[in-house]
Formats: sequence, C-alpha cells, structure tokens
Amino acid sequence: MEKKTVTIIVEGTPHEWPKDEKITFDQVVTWVFPDYSPSDGKAYTVTFERGEGNKPEGQLVKGGSVKVKEGMIFNVSRTGES
Repeated sequence: MEKKTVTIIVEGTPHEWPKDEKITFDQVVTWVFPDYSPSDGKAYTVTFERGEGNKPEGQLVKGGSVKVKEGMIFNVSRTGES
C-alpha cells in the first residue's frame, strides 16, 4: 500500500512529505542549504505557518520536529552572519 503524502512549501518550493511523519529542523534546513551540517557553527532560523491544529505557526528549533500538514509553509534563514 502506497503511503499518502502532503505537499509542504519550503522557501517557496513545493516538496512532498509522508503525511503522518514529523519533519525535523535538520531536514528542512538541508532543503534550503544542501551544504548544511549540524556542526558547521552557523545558526539557522526555521519558522512555519499553516501548521497543525493547536500550533498553526511557530519556530522549529535545532533538534526539534513538527507534524506536517498539507500546504504548510516553512521559511529558513541563516542568522548571525556578518
């Protein structure tokens, strides 16, 4: 049986994701910055909107994960760069 997927938007680009799986901070950042490494010393900010019921928007922190929903939007930026 084929797993159902949802379409999420990461920095304006649609991506398919398994419907009942959470997505992690690292997975979202890697789509935007393919050279991302958790130990690269750079800071990243991940925000989301159109999320699940009791948490429709917020910030995804390093080491965290969030349940995805059809049409959910993620924004990723490097922070603290000079």
